[in-house]
Amino acid sequence: MATQSSLITRDNDELSAPTGNIYQSLVVIGKRARQISAAQKEELSNKLSEFASTVDNLEEIFENREQIEISKFYERMPKSTSVATDEFLEGKLYIRKNEEEEENN
Repeated sequence: MATQSSLITRDNDELSAPTGNIYQSLVVIGKRARQISAAQKEELSNKLSEFASTVDNLEEIFENREQIEISKFYERMPKSTSVATDEFLEGKLYIRKNEEEEENN
C-alpha cells in the first residue's frame, strides 16, 4: 500500500475534477472510505476471534502478545479516508449517478 498515513493537503480543484463538484467528490470518497473501513474491521474481527476465550483470566490477557501485535498492525495502517482519496485521485473508483438526480438538476 503506497498510501501515506500522515496528513496531506489536497487541492480542491483536483478533487472536484472527476465529478465537477467538490461535494459529490467528497460523497464518493466517503462512501469508499466506509467500504474500506468495514472490510478492515471485519478482517480484524476474524483474526481476533481466534484469540477469544470463554473465561476471563488476567494471566491470559497479559500473555497474549500475538493479539497485541495484530492490533498494533491495524493501528499503523493508513486511514481508510486516505486510501479512498488516493483511489479517487488515481481514477480507480467507478462513479455512477442516479438518473433521477440528473433530471432534477
